[in-house]
Amino acid sequence: MTRALITGITGQDGLYLAELLVSKGYEVFGLIRGQNNPKYQLVRDTIPEVTLLTGDLTDVSSLVRVLSLSQPDEVYNLGAISFVAYSWENASLTSDVTGKGVLNMLEATRLYAGDDIGKVRFYQASSSEMYGKVQQVPQREDTLLWPRSPYGVAKVFGHYMTINYRESYGMHASSGILFNHESPRRGPEFVTRKVTQAVARISLGLQDSLALGNLESERDWGFAGDYVEAMWRMLQQPEADDYVVATGQTHSIRDLLDAAFAAADIEDWSRFVTQDPRFMRPAEVDLLIGDATKARTVLGWKPTVAFPELIGMMVENDLREQAALAR
Repeated sequence: MTRALITGITGQDGLYLAELLVSKGYEVFGLIRGQNNPKYQLVRDTIPEVTLLTGDLTDVSSLVRVLSLSQPDEVYNLGAISFVAYSWENASLTSDVTGKGVLNMLEATRLYAGDDIGKVRFYQASSSEMYGKVQQVPQREDTLLWPRSPYGVAKVFGHYMTINYRESYGMHASSGILFNHESPRRGPEFVTRKVTQAVARISLGLQDSLALGNLESERDWGFAGDYVEAMWRMLQQPEADDYVVATGQTHSIRDLLDAAFAAADIEDWSRFVTQDPRFMRPAEVDLLIGDATKARTVLGWKPTVAFPELIGMMVENDLREQAALAR
C-alpha cells in the first residue's frame, strides 16, 4: 500500500487530495498544527480513513518526527498561509510558513530519505500569484516571475527552493503552478466563496448587499477537485518537473457576479453590489491566465468542470447551507 503525507490537509485542496488518494488505495496521513485545531473534526468527519499527526511547518524537528511516523512514499506540501490579502498584514508570518516552511519540509524529507533520496516523491504547491505583474500572456512554466504580494514572494521562494533540491540532491520534487481553483469547500474569505455565500444569503432574504474591491481583475478559475488529480499525476512521472495547471480561460469579477447571481435566478446584481476601497489590494494583479499545454501533453490532464458549472455548484451548496443555518 502506497503511503502519502499531506500538509495543509484541512484546506480545500488537502481534503480533495486525501479523498482522491484514499480512493486509489493509499494509506493517507495528514499534518495538522496544534492539538486543538478547529478543523480537526472536519477532516475526521469528511475522511475518517486519514491518520492525523501533529506538526508545524516552522519546526523542522516536528516534521522529521511526522515523516518517521508516517513513512511516506509521497509528500504533498500544500500547507501555507494562503489568503493573499492577509499577507500584507503579516508578511513575516506568511514568509515563515508559506516560504521557509517549504524549505523546512524539503530538508526534513531529505533527512528522512537519507542515502535513498529517490524513495520519497515530493510535491510543492506553487501558485499563479508568483506571476503577479505578468510578463507574458498566457503564463507558462518559463514565464518570468514578478510577484506583487508578500504571499507571492513567499511562493516564489518555495518554488525555487524545490527546484534547487531537485537539482542539488536529485530529489524527485515537482511543483504545480496552480492557477485559481475553487469549490464549495473554499474558505469564505476568498472572493469566489464570499460572492457565492452572499448571493445565497441575498436570495434567501438574509442579506441586503455585497461589498467588493476591484471588479475588473481577471483570473483563470478552475475546480479544485480537478486540480488535485494533476498533483497526483506529477508524482507518478519517472522524472520530476514543474507544471502549470490552469483552464486557459479568464473571467473577471463581473463575470463571477454574473454567473453567481444567475445561478440564484437574479438577473441584475448591480443593485446589490458596492465597491469598497478597503478591499483593494496595495499592488493589484490584473490578469492571470495559464497555458497548461505541458500538463495536458505530459500528464494527460485536463479540467472537467467549466466556470459556470463551478460557480453554480458553489451557489447551490451555499443555498443549502444558509437555508439550514436560518432555520
